[in-house]
Amino acid sequence: MIGGQGLSRKSTQFSANAERSLLCPLGVFAFSCGVILLYRFSVLPPYLWLFSSLFVLPLLLKPQTARFRVVVFGMIWFATGLGWAAWNADARLQKQLTPGEEGVPITVFGYVCDLPQPGSFNSIRFNFCVDRWPAGFGSAGTGMHPDKVRLAWYGSGDKILPSGPIALEAVLKRPHGSLNDVGFRYEDWLFRHGVGATGSVRKVTDLPGASCGLVCSYHAWHRAVASVVERYFGDAEHYSLVASLLIGNRGHLSAEQWQTLKATGTIHLVAISGLHLGLVALIAGLVVRRFLLMLPAGVISENGIRTTVYCGVLLACLLYALLAGMTIPTRRALIMVIVGGWFVLKAREVSPWWPFVIAMAGVSMLDPFAPLDQGFWLSFSAVALLIWVFANRLQGLGWLAGLVLAQAAVFAGLWPVLQSFDQAQPLAGVLANLVAIPWVSFVVMPVLLLGTLLVVVSGGTLTAYVSAGFDAVLGVLWGLLQAVAALPLYPLPGASQTVLVAFAVLVLLLLRFPSRSFRVLSGVVFLGWLGVGWLTNVNPENRSVGLSEVRIFDVGQGLSVLVRSGQQVLMYDTGPEVKGVYSAAESVLIPNLKAMGVHRIDHLVISHGDSDHAGGLDLLMGELAIGRISTGEPEVVRGKLAREPVADIQPCPRLPQVMGAFELSFWSSPLPRSGNDASCVLRIFHRESGVDLLLTGDIGHDVEAEMLAEPKPEWLSLFSGQRILIAPHHGSKTSSSMQWVRAVMPNWVIYTAGYRHRYGHPHPDVANRYRQVGALPLNTACSGQISVRFEGDGPKITEAKHRTPFWIGGPGLTRDQCKIP
Repeated sequence: MIGGQGLSRKSTQFSANAERSLLCPLGVFAFSCGVILLYRFSVLPPYLWLFSSLFVLPLLLKPQTARFRVVVFGMIWFATGLGWAAWNADARLQKQLTPGEEGVPITVFGYVCDLPQPGSFNSIRFNFCVDRWPAGFGSAGTGMHPDKVRLAWYGSGDKILPSGPIALEAVLKRPHGSLNDVGFRYEDWLFRHGVGATGSVRKVTDLPGASCGLVCSYHAWHRAVASVVERYFGDAEHYSLVASLLIGNRGHLSAEQWQTLKATGTIHLVAISGLHLGLVALIAGLVVRRFLLMLPAGVISENGIRTTVYCGVLLACLLYALLAGMTIPTRRALIMVIVGGWFVLKAREVSPWWPFVIAMAGVSMLDPFAPLDQGFWLSFSAVALLIWVFANRLQGLGWLAGLVLAQAAVFAGLWPVLQSFDQAQPLAGVLANLVAIPWVSFVVMPVLLLGTLLVVVSGGTLTAYVSAGFDAVLGVLWGLLQAVAALPLYPLPGASQTVLVAFAVLVLLLLRFPSRSFRVLSGVVFLGWLGVGWLTNVNPENRSVGLSEVRIFDVGQGLSVLVRSGQQVLMYDTGPEVKGVYSAAESVLIPNLKAMGVHRIDHLVISHGDSDHAGGLDLLMGELAIGRISTGEPEVVRGKLAREPVADIQPCPRLPQVMGAFELSFWSSPLPRSGNDASCVLRIFHRESGVDLLLTGDIGHDVEAEMLAEPKPEWLSLFSGQRILIAPHHGSKTSSSMQWVRAVMPNWVIYTAGYRHRYGHPHPDVANRYRQVGALPLNTACSGQISVRFEGDGPKITEAKHRTPFWIGGPGLTRDQCKIP
């Protein structure tokens, strides 16, 4: 009996100890999970209800055991994190322009709050933090207008944007960008960075007498630092890398440099983050400790030395973070250094996962929008992988073995993470990072920091020698990256997310629990998988679709349509391109095609040669196989190509064709036309459902009348089934005559236009004509990507805006209030 009571007391004591040891890590982790989960919702949950649950949960569950208390504690902190993120998101979304305030010239007061970067069309682009909106402007007095706007100053030339308080006359519009199933979404980026409007600058006025607060003064100082760095090192051959690594100014990196960094998986090297702050922390720690050890014995205790080293490390990292502009990855790395350094200072025997979880919670609390960053997932995943591989290892490793082990873990572990962001894992990244990381850590960064200090101390006397040193070490780095990028490495075979996760788990288990026989077996399986993947990747087949479909991509002011039936693929137009600025092929088409498993376009139809219909052809041909090319302007399209096309460029076909479940009919003016009126018209007819879809390019009134007068396309006005029409010329007033509209009689009309574009498409008169015949209007500027699936009983039309998160498709936001004239 006595023994039983003793055992019971021990069990109770054990439960209490286990409960106490679990509560703090569980609560901190649950808070982070709550913040992260918010961004999976399509509807913003009411934060007041979430905060109310903090008082209701304990009352409802009434936990009596340690297990239930732990569960309730975790739920409370989970609700706290979710409510905290929802509150911040709601506050950010409340600060919006109204539709009536768009396109109206206004004068706003504030300061430039980042480093202005050169843009297209002789412009500079920058973020502007607004201190004051003009009196009487909408609801300016309510404080519900954006705190930050993204602006472009066109034709600025050599003009200098003043630091400190300024007044800007600008024309603004609400956040908006292309919306497709896959690819970069500008609206995500704007929301994450707290940008509530975009626009262009008309006039800039300096306000020398206005007050400049702490944040304003910091940004003015940072711009002054950037000017000093450019004055000292602007003539260096690798100045773009110097500016990136010293002060986080990546605006001078060229498109070719970005391409090399992307191909070698080394973009992280020019984003001041954990690698750079960790190195600064290491150098500062060694210097401060060496200085303290030079003091007479007994002057400072061992605990005092540790505390002083910690403070010195924090001060050095903070100064470097301020120098780097306090960017998002820099702030995230600074928090991790603070938390990790604190545990080292206290020398506590705790799990290395404990500071990891605290750092994640700290980042989530101080920046609840952090989970929207790809860098958030990549940085914390990389740290978690390194902890898994190196923590509590009984056997020490040399620096080379450790570096190889780390690269293997990061390569395998981040592969599924990158694929979840629709990015590839470059094989060249393993080779490049094996050399680039130690070179940057132990050579480049120390040389940059020491060289900058020497230039400052010497008053610029040593600038020429220091710049030569910078170019020497950075030249080695850049030569290496270019050599690796040029290697003829086969791309890694594609695989499903499940396969990649299984592969990552296998590699991580091998690295953590090595077994010779298991390693050999796994290596054979892995090499076999790579071999089979590469062999089958030589001429990959398109992924088959069950239902034939047409996808009208949201490419802004332009047109691009994908047609699929079985494994067969046709693409009509490739969207707009502005050289060196934007390419729909790169940003929209290629990512979406790869995500859909499209490796070959059997027939590429380019309506005509205008840049908003025939952009990015070289990029597209470099990524996918092209069967044949047809266009209304063969010579113009051929002149746009920098490379010789694999397929010959043919005029618009005259004979009908069959593509799976579709019948294709083509038409173009037999007269010698050019430009818009030379467009190749395509009719897609789905036999089973009796539905057709017309793609008309940019034809105008004259060609419309010519088409109606010609008896050959009998399907144009004699068709009695359901019809979907892509409006000619995006709904321009030069197209869609009343005669044409009544003859075509579409059930749906789709405009492919840019949001609040200067052309004003669709024109109100054109939109009214289609309404008169009962056509249901859709616009990619409002709907985003529009998908049409052909079923037996008719078309099923879906809009991308209905599958968006709350910060894009929420009530009262741009997409919700977007209207067709």
